[in-house]
Amino acid sequence: MFYQILLGELSARSQQPSEAFSILLDAARRTNDAALYRRTIQIALQSRSGVSALQAAQTWSQAQPSSAEANRFVLQILLALNRLGDTLEPLRKELMLTPRSARAELIWALPTVYERASDKRAVVALVQKALAEALTQPDLAPPAWATVGRLWQAAGDNPEALRAARKAQEFAPSSEYPARLALSLMANGTPQAEALVLPHLGYAEPAFRLAYVKTLLGAQREADAQVQLLALQEQHPTHADAWLVGGALALQQGHSALAERQFQRYLNMTETPSTNKESDAVRRGRSQAFLSMAHLARQRQDRSDAVQWLDKVNHPDDILRAQIQRATLMAQQGQLDAALQLIRQQAERSAAEAKIKRSAEVQLLRDQRQYERARTTLEAFVQQFPDDTELMYELAMVHEKLGHLQDMENLLRQLIAKSPQDPHAYNALGYSLADRGLRLPEALELISKALDLAPNDPFIIDSLAWAHFRSGNHTQAERLLQQAFLVRPDAEIAAHLGEVLWQINRRDQAVDIFRRGLELNPENDTLQETIKRLGAPL
Repeated sequence: MFYQILLGELSARSQQPSEAFSILLDAARRTNDAALYRRTIQIALQSRSGVSALQAAQTWSQAQPSSAEANRFVLQILLALNRLGDTLEPLRKELMLTPRSARAELIWALPTVYERASDKRAVVALVQKALAEALTQPDLAPPAWATVGRLWQAAGDNPEALRAARKAQEFAPSSEYPARLALSLMANGTPQAEALVLPHLGYAEPAFRLAYVKTLLGAQREADAQVQLLALQEQHPTHADAWLVGGALALQQGHSALAERQFQRYLNMTETPSTNKESDAVRRGRSQAFLSMAHLARQRQDRSDAVQWLDKVNHPDDILRAQIQRATLMAQQGQLDAALQLIRQQAERSAAEAKIKRSAEVQLLRDQRQYERARTTLEAFVQQFPDDTELMYELAMVHEKLGHLQDMENLLRQLIAKSPQDPHAYNALGYSLADRGLRLPEALELISKALDLAPNDPFIIDSLAWAHFRSGNHTQAERLLQQAFLVRPDAEIAAHLGEVLWQINRRDQAVDIFRRGLELNPENDTLQETIKRLGAPL
């Protein structure tokens, strides 16, 4: 046996995989040794012979019918060979060989096992057949039905996925599995799934509550997210990530002091002695908090404090963002060319980071009102990346700043034709027309279309309000602007709301809103121009 194994390995090293496979498979059969079966499969896979690997795995599984590892190899190789229909029996066997206590998690993991299969509906039918028994058992039905729902979701059928989630919850209202599926469905645009999330909140772990908060934020339901986040912080004050998300939400809403307190609390809670190594998740969270603290320092024009926070950023995923903030500080001090060079020299680990660099370069030029340079830069980028609709959108906005209104409109109409489900081009074109008092019915139609595509976007609501204001409908404009400013306190929205209040002779309220806008962003051009034009006493 020693010499047979030696000969098999020498054949493998001599690039004779077929001979090595035959010799070692014979040795595995004679000894019934799992390590030899494993090595035989490895040789077959290295020589890209999936059929031989399957033969070895099936031989192993037949020789050792109670081996979960052997059966798992059979299942994985069949999937790699795209023999979906043949996986039914190995899947049933996998379920049977798994201890009852671990079976629920195995069932929940099945969508990952089958994620590369091309026929998603066939996967649903096959897995549902394999889970036929589990679907009727009280302890396994919740993960089983939730898994069927996840597979329907992967197949693009959210209504069927929702029905499966409801069946899962009927068996166990407190089960996490249907709630996790429902949360995923909410994020994918099925708001009815929220009815399955809410009953679970009383049983949920803090991580689930936080995932619900993030889903609400993704749906731009900031008020609801705030309620849930406050409840989470009150009930689980030691759950550090709740304070990180709370800081991000407060920063987004313009509550700088609150944001700083929440970020600082998160940093205090996650500070570990130097002898303990931080987990990657904590290290990333701390880097994000450092970036946000630097942003807050920049807002209050404390450059020294901002630099100190940026020096602490050490997660690879955030280094580029930190350097962009450094470049912004340099540009504000009159070192625009050096700032641009700093951004350009940053390494690009992915296409996404290359895109971030391009956007940052253009944003620096726009912030410094270098609109002609921004136009030239963007035109070069668009020529290099003609399918990047965000670059076309940025170029349209720069044309507007330069007064090239026809060029702006042409680009936005191209974007609408290219991406008819993107709300931003509709909104930008409608707002531009409304702001100049041109073709107001068309402006209202364009912005309404944008709002249909993004119903809760406060900036699109602001555009619609401005179109109503330009059309003389001040009552409707004020109502919409109050709604938008409540959801997203922003200097630009404050400028519009303040002007509407000013025109309807509620000038004290207008001045208060202008002051709030200046606290949010004292350098906002629209706000500064509005205050100066109206002669508001600030």
